[in-house]
Amino acid sequence: MKHWTIDDIAWEHFDPSKVDPEILKAVKAAALVEHNGYDYAAYLCSVFADDPDFCQAAKDWAEEEVQHGRALRRWAEYADPTFDFDDAFARFTRDITLPLDAKQSIRGSRSGELVARCIVEVGTSSFYGAMAAATEEPVLKSIAMRIRADELRHYKLFYNHLNRYLEREQLGPTRRLMIALSRIRETEDDELAYAYHCANGLAGPYDRSACIAAYSRRAYGMYKRPHVERAVMMTCKAAGLDPQSRVARLLGDASWWLMRKKVGWLERRAA
Repeated sequence: MKHWTIDDIAWEHFDPSKVDPEILKAVKAAALVEHNGYDYAAYLCSVFADDPDFCQAAKDWAEEEVQHGRALRRWAEYADPTFDFDDAFARFTRDITLPLDAKQSIRGSRSGELVARCIVEVGTSSFYGAMAAATEEPVLKSIAMRIRADELRHYKLFYNHLNRYLEREQLGPTRRLMIALSRIRETEDDELAYAYHCANGLAGPYDRSACIAAYSRRAYGMYKRPHVERAVMMTCKAAGLDPQSRVARLLGDASWWLMRKKVGWLERRAA
């Protein structure tokens, strides 16, 4: 099936009166990260150098990720004509780099790398699903829904390759869960925080703590309970746990409670 293109978006339906400036800030940051997809593919192809099928899949995945960045960029430029994407992206990629020539995964194994990739797709699919539900701007809603569908498909792609590698590598549920949790914690590392800093042209030196707080308040504020519960189920599946189990349901309840507590704390801090 032919993948959608930027020209498939009904840009003529853009409604500036329905742009939420808080969501716009998150979109700008997401555009930078998505547009950097080629570097992620280069890293994956280095780690999986002797697996041509996976390398081709990673390259195809990167093309779609970069297209996400282009679509988000164009929408952000409609919403804010002063947005200088090229300058922001240049600063972002100058300081955020990947080990492009790595011969081994930073996760310790190829299966571990694929668990981490699944978790990234959990995060992006839930993020764009939440964005589609939160925004009233019709063009952004359409873009977010398309990207969400892509990210769910990407999750399945990496999950299928994970199962293939698990047949030859010994990586039990405990280790898979630890990798998943580690990758979730990395969402508060520099990548998203610095993307937020660069994309929104913040004055003064980069402050990771302030930037991740600002980004998280806007991103997590879009989430509803179903987005969190589905993300937990997908995380459990990638970790080798039963996504329909009582444990998964309890984790979903706890995750939703923690997210609401965090958003409330961030909002009070920003007030």
